[in-house]
Amino acid sequence: MNDSTETVDKAFIEETNEEPKLPGHETAMDDKPEWEPRYPGSGRLKGKVAIVTGGDSGIGRATAVLFAREGAKVAIAYLEEDDDARITIDAIEREGSEGLFHRGDLGDPEVCKALVAKVIDKWGRLDVLVNNAGEQHPDKEVTEITAEQLQRTFQTNIFSMFYLVQAARPHLTKGAAIVNCTSVTMYKGSGGLLDYSATKGAITAFTRSLSENLIKDGIRVNAVAPGPIWTPLNPCGGAPPEKVEHFGEGTPMGRPGQPNEVAPAFLFLACEDSSYMSGQVLHPNGGIVVNG
Repeated sequence: MNDSTETVDKAFIEETNEEPKLPGHETAMDDKPEWEPRYPGSGRLKGKVAIVTGGDSGIGRATAVLFAREGAKVAIAYLEEDDDARITIDAIEREGSEGLFHRGDLGDPEVCKALVAKVIDKWGRLDVLVNNAGEQHPDKEVTEITAEQLQRTFQTNIFSMFYLVQAARPHLTKGAAIVNCTSVTMYKGSGGLLDYSATKGAITAFTRSLSENLIKDGIRVNAVAPGPIWTPLNPCGGAPPEKVEHFGEGTPMGRPGQPNEVAPAFLFLACEDSSYMSGQVLHPNGGIVVNG
């Protein structure tokens, strides 16, 4: 039995060494993503407590800071980018709210339990869970995807969502909202991101099924499916250099989106503006028409 096959017998897969720069530091990017909220707040999350995973940078940072502007206290979970996480917490506090760090690998259920426990200990409640953390590893051929990479990608992108929802469930009551991050690749496919796009298909199915499971208790579950968004994920190893150079140019709008163009979709699904929506997916993708 070779090493790559043996990895599937492990309950937890450590970071792979194929793209050592992932998930990437936003502070190291020359062309910084636009994450600051674009409009004044209106108290749509006043008094609420939210968890945003992958909240150190990109879509997660934009969402966390927007939630803070709308009145929420926000806990951010991140893997290891302390510098980026500090910027996010500082921005949350500048909005007049409170923030909380949680560093760790959410593919480990114990890390998820610790995150929720920390939030409950600090604020005594949990109203919104945003499952945004993810990773991707480009491969031209399906035969290049190792068993280790395959399990790692599923562990980070979808297993973590199960673990966090399981940890959060006892604290979610009527009116709570869960918002998951899927992707346009779930709808249109991606020949170079086979394992990643497969996890996004799983996330969409999980969203619809979890909605059916929780709606009887007044808990809504929806998702956002971004198109190509300018975050650290792609330039820091999540896409080949030749694709990064022309990232987003294939959309009808001819450009990548910015994190602060996606965060409002998460806000809409997290607040009472979307009170008659559950099991649905929003598509901030630059005009790409998809089915579903």
